[in-house]
Amino acid sequence: MGRNRYFGTDGIRGQVGKFPIVPEFIFKLGWSIGRVLSKNGLNTVVIGKDTRISSHMLEATLVAGLLSSGVVSVMFSGVIPTPAIAYLTRVFRAMAGVVISASHNPFYDNGVKCFSMKGVKLSFDFEKAIELEIDNRKTFNYVVDSVGFNKSSYIVDAAIRYIEFCKATFPSDLTLRDFKIVLDCANGASYYVAPNVLCELGATVQCVNCQPNGININKECGTTDIRQLKNLVIQEKAHLGIAYDGDADRVIMVDHLGNKVDGDQILYIIARDRYRSSQLFGGVVGTQMSNMGLELSLKTLGVPFVRSNVGDRSIFSMMQKKRWYIGGENSGHIILLDKSTAGDAIIACLQVLLAMVNNQISLYDLCKGIYLFPQVLLNVPFVCSGDPLKYSVIRNIIQEVKNELGRDGRVFLRMSGTEPCIRIMVEGKYYNQVTDLANKIVDVLKNINDEFS
Repeated sequence: MGRNRYFGTDGIRGQVGKFPIVPEFIFKLGWSIGRVLSKNGLNTVVIGKDTRISSHMLEATLVAGLLSSGVVSVMFSGVIPTPAIAYLTRVFRAMAGVVISASHNPFYDNGVKCFSMKGVKLSFDFEKAIELEIDNRKTFNYVVDSVGFNKSSYIVDAAIRYIEFCKATFPSDLTLRDFKIVLDCANGASYYVAPNVLCELGATVQCVNCQPNGININKECGTTDIRQLKNLVIQEKAHLGIAYDGDADRVIMVDHLGNKVDGDQILYIIARDRYRSSQLFGGVVGTQMSNMGLELSLKTLGVPFVRSNVGDRSIFSMMQKKRWYIGGENSGHIILLDKSTAGDAIIACLQVLLAMVNNQISLYDLCKGIYLFPQVLLNVPFVCSGDPLKYSVIRNIIQEVKNELGRDGRVFLRMSGTEPCIRIMVEGKYYNQVTDLANKIVDVLKNINDEFS
């Protein structure tokens, strides 16, 4: 589950009621974050959450731990997208930002994501320091003397500030008044912010899944299930559809014909629009999961492309190393460093809309420049710990698949950093072939599970 004991590729995540998403651990986590911040001379934390019913309990528990450490004050932003916390942390010169969310996972999961004072994910070293505090029973104290307590406060205009920030990334002399958009907020954290951003920029917006009740977040909606969005776009004769995940750091779009537009296509559209307007500096960072079609299409334009490890932190690190501004994943996690320090679904879709305005063409036409290879992505529960490639039978089946695909395909297998499963990606020229090969790998993994269950 990542290099650290508790932190995975995107914070700490799991099923509520099962370790580590239990009150005792979350309290210790808050206390430990406070202690680590104090050692670095830091003392203010901005906290936000998504719409999961468990987020209220976890927020209260985490804050109790932070305040009981005696060194941290807390600023509440309420329900708000994850990238908004990255923004508000910088705005208020806070020393860290924390989000209670499990992103695209079902409502019964939850987690904690942390940002540094610069609005970027915490470094591995910082996470390791927090974990050492959690496990250091000799120095762990639950509560300091009352005189040492700090206080909490509310950011009453947090959503409004973030709405204005998002709008400011779209040119003030342009409008979206010619667009009819179907918007799916996954009953998540963007349900208030996103419709207001698009409406205030002039678009006609039909909202769906914008009525969170605590248990309907990501349920048959949002980026993980766009069937309803596709149907509504066609039914309402909309220009496009936009879907976010539960905490609005991922976006998937739908053109007027109901075709899915994923993160790779979004990266291509934004990069090409900037390239044509001489605003592209450097190239594009993808991941091992990025479609070969993205790489080849960017090469045709003369735009450099490199792959990082999976995860927004790895993408961000590579972007910094290259000094490039555009990066992301095919899942819809898009980072635009000239606009925001974190992956931001609302800002990413605004850049796609800007490309539509600049070129006066549809989303369907913008996608014509990129051909995506057939790609199969599967998640398989895996009961064994450690690197799956330590099993010779797994190494053998992967090599067999690689041999069959040849130079016209790829296979990639990794342990999830957010769920107890293995993620499999197989791509090549022919859909039936990659599907059969992916299922061969699945069968091998299931056999190993049966042996150890």
